[in-house]
Amino acid sequence: MRPMTDPRFDRASERYEPDESVSELFGKVASDIGALLSSEVELAKVELREEAQRLGRAAGMLGGAAVVGWFTVLLLSFAAAWGLAELLDSAALGFLIVGVIYAVVAAVLFIVGRNRMRDVHPVPEATIASIKEDIQWLRQQAS
Repeated sequence: MRPMTDPRFDRASERYEPDESVSELFGKVASDIGALLSSEVELAKVELREEAQRLGRAAGMLGGAAVVGWFTVLLLSFAAAWGLAELLDSAALGFLIVGVIYAVVAAVLFIVGRNRMRDVHPVPEATIASIKEDIQWLRQQAS
């Protein structure tokens, strides 16, 4: 505890010597704000990178659905054409079964990809919340 009689700590005394100047304090505040902004930018980068990865996976699923859908159209077309030509021959029935399986796979891939696209949030919500907290803290410090 500081003794109250020490002139270094008594502001009324002519010999009062502050620990730091105002410019040093402002320098520290500016440095702290710079560090805070730097960390917020890093957080935004990480969050956007994660969202981009999720977007990439969802786009991959939709791409897979497109490829499998193309095979579905191709195989169902062959099955229908061959089926009509052969009038219920077993080879055509085989093509039709394979085509239906591809159609089911394409539908499942599409639904999964669409659901994953709904989970992608391109706005860095954690960063925005953190910045709002920082602004609120700065307002409290200023008052």
